[in-house]
Amino acid sequence: MNDGEGIMARFLVPCLAMFVGVAIGAFALQELHAQTKTKAYSVTEIEVLDPPATAEFRKLVVPAIQAAGGRFLNTAGGKVIGIMGAAPPQRVALTEWDSAEQARAFYMSKAWTDLSPARDKAEKLTRVYSVEVTN
Repeated sequence: MNDGEGIMARFLVPCLAMFVGVAIGAFALQELHAQTKTKAYSVTEIEVLDPPATAEFRKLVVPAIQAAGGRFLNTAGGKVIGIMGAAPPQRVALTEWDSAEQARAFYMSKAWTDLSPARDKAEKLTRVYSVEVTN
């Protein structure tokens, strides 16, 4: 190996090692950040006014939720059982979100507002709120 190759090898190997170290560190940081994100669930308490209209509304609202990044959990027709306190709502809809802010943004969005006529015909919303999961 001539002198030029020796100098290059002495600089190239540490630079390459540093680059690999930065890449591994960036990947680890990204994974750590993904693990610490708190998911949130929106809870919608519903009184069904018109079952056929509710079925039609569901065909509109589920794609809107999905487009906003929500993951709709199929609770339609699921039994709601009161355990303590006031009587439970007739129906509950649950949606998983990446954050409470994402849930709030959907419920404040034009997409949600545009669904008002179909929603108001189909059901009465008693309450809508989100809950963060803290693990």
